[in-house]
Amino acid sequence: MTTEGSPFSSLIILYDNIRWEEKALYEAAKSKGIPVNNLNCRAVSVNLNEHGSRYENKVVVQRCVSYFRSLHSTAALEGLGSIVVNPLQTATTCGNKLFAHMRLLNAGVKTPKAISAFSGESAIAAVEEVGYPAVIKPVVGSWGRLVALLRDRDAAKAVIEDRMHMFPLYHVFYIEEFVKRPPRDIRAIVIDDAVVAAIYRHSVEGDWKTNMALGGRAERCPISNQLEDICIKAARAVGGKIIGVDLMESEEEGLIVHEVNNTTEFKNTVKVTGIDIPQLMVDYLSDIGSK
Repeated sequence: MTTEGSPFSSLIILYDNIRWEEKALYEAAKSKGIPVNNLNCRAVSVNLNEHGSRYENKVVVQRCVSYFRSLHSTAALEGLGSIVVNPLQTATTCGNKLFAHMRLLNAGVKTPKAISAFSGESAIAAVEEVGYPAVIKPVVGSWGRLVALLRDRDAAKAVIEDRMHMFPLYHVFYIEEFVKRPPRDIRAIVIDDAVVAAIYRHSVEGDWKTNMALGGRAERCPISNQLEDICIKAARAVGGKIIGVDLMESEEEGLIVHEVNNTTEFKNTVKVTGIDIPQLMVDYLSDIGSK
């Protein structure tokens, strides 16, 4: 059903968990008179051979929390002719730290020094090469889960040995230098080649991680020319149109990108900056749906 005067037929918000962000996007679309459908990915089955699919030419904003659910639903819907934001290339790259690192590196974006290893023995050697303290991360994961600070060889051996008993995905090791920085990082929101808002995420006292899910505190961050340039370059490197770029202020290198988020959260950014990010997202989705 198309509402008279709407810029395109409808917007699909594809999710697996309803968060503040999905509710805000829904309300922003409704406020502009755009027909919008909240679609629970958990309840969806997609006929992959369906010609003239009901998803053809639909604008889908991908909001699934699960990387694998997000990746495969994007592949299915994009293959049936949907316009998915972000597209499969971006979902694949951003959801894997190793993939993202290589894209950013080849695009000339500064990132923390990192080594990948594929066995317990080579992972120990990689940590020794990076030097202590070092950070170990799963190649796929979010919210700071299974990210550990390795302060010495004993800690490295214990953590790596533990990972070897996990699912094979965790046998791909991503070892990163520990960046000397203030006890905070930066989350910047990029929409269609523009940095629309940014916040500092301060660590909880005594903790080195800055994730808001772990209790970090948010504060407005000014958008400098340098911040804007590196964020836009990072977004282009992964082919993203609505993404979150996470940066650290290295004492030695200045701003460096340590993560790019495909289905970025922005609740705290809206709260701290007052910028209506859901409305800006819907405006962009409306524009591409009208073309």
